[in-house]
Amino acid sequence: MPRLVIDTNILISALIRKDTAPYHLYRAWREGAYELILSQEQLDEIRRVMEYPRLQRYFTSQEAREMLTGLITYAEFAVSLPVITCSPDPDDNMILASAIAGAADYIVSGDKSGLLVLDAIENIPIVTVRRALAILE
Repeated sequence: MPRLVIDTNILISALIRKDTAPYHLYRAWREGAYELILSQEQLDEIRRVMEYPRLQRYFTSQEAREMLTGLITYAEFAVSLPVITCSPDPDDNMILASAIAGAADYIVSGDKSGLLVLDAIENIPIVTVRRALAILE
């Protein structure tokens, strides 16, 4: 079964907009199509982003709780993250570190000026959501 690290922006997009590629990727995980790898640092970031007032109008607190509960319960948590400093956006280094520590097969991002420009890290391809969905088919 493929092991994926999904950038926070994709997970938040899945929460905000149903029937989109990020939502379908999230649902595929919930249906057992792949293993999702997270780190505690990313979970903390997801919680923080969910609290942004400008985003809260797009989802209910129940939807946010359900996503967080699912992530905590069913995702695999990467530990002992290596120090990574190669991302154009320093906040994305934890995503890269999670992928390495969690032996991911892919990193999924929508960040064209950040993670996607790297193409790969330690032989872990960085792909778009649409590419990830095609890989899972």
